[in-house]
Amino acid sequence: MSKEQEKQNSENHKEQLDQEMNDVIEKDVEGNQAEADKETNQEINELDKLKNDLQEEKDKFLRLFAEFENYKRRTSKERIELFKTAGEEIMQVMLPVLDDFDRALKEIQKSEDENMLKGVELISNKLRRTLESKGLAPIAVKAGDKFDADIHEAVTQIPAPDKKLKGKVIDVVETGYTLGDKIIRYPKVVTGK
Repeated sequence: MSKEQEKQNSENHKEQLDQEMNDVIEKDVEGNQAEADKETNQEINELDKLKNDLQEEKDKFLRLFAEFENYKRRTSKERIELFKTAGEEIMQVMLPVLDDFDRALKEIQKSEDENMLKGVELISNKLRRTLESKGLAPIAVKAGDKFDADIHEAVTQIPAPDKKLKGKVIDVVETGYTLGDKIIRYPKVVTGK
């Protein structure tokens, strides 16, 4: 072999070694890059998972907070309603006493005893004012008012003495009462047909 061939072989061999070395370095760099990418992806996945967990916890907190606010609002409303109608049972028991006072006043007015009338009126008015201060109010109904099934309780129907009174209240048999906004006794009325 000549020196040129040896030199050529040596250069080829050197190029081949350089190529192999470059391939090894490239593979090593690619491996390191792949490993770095893998670690970065894991960190990104962990970060995304933590963000998702945080968002879920925020959602849970907001829902719990909203439920608590609704609970507070509902119990507050129930408490106010309870205070408004706390004495409903007592008021309903007192209604017949008010009816008895009305009947007694009508009968006493027929007699001519002024002192008895004044005494019974004083007691009746005092009882009514006391009950009204606690929220009891009579439902205003008079003859000639239009009959409303949501407010009135029809006891009976009679032929109307006048055509204008058809479907209207002719007589009030028993006064109705409200406690706050709630009707605790419907007025009993006679209607015209």
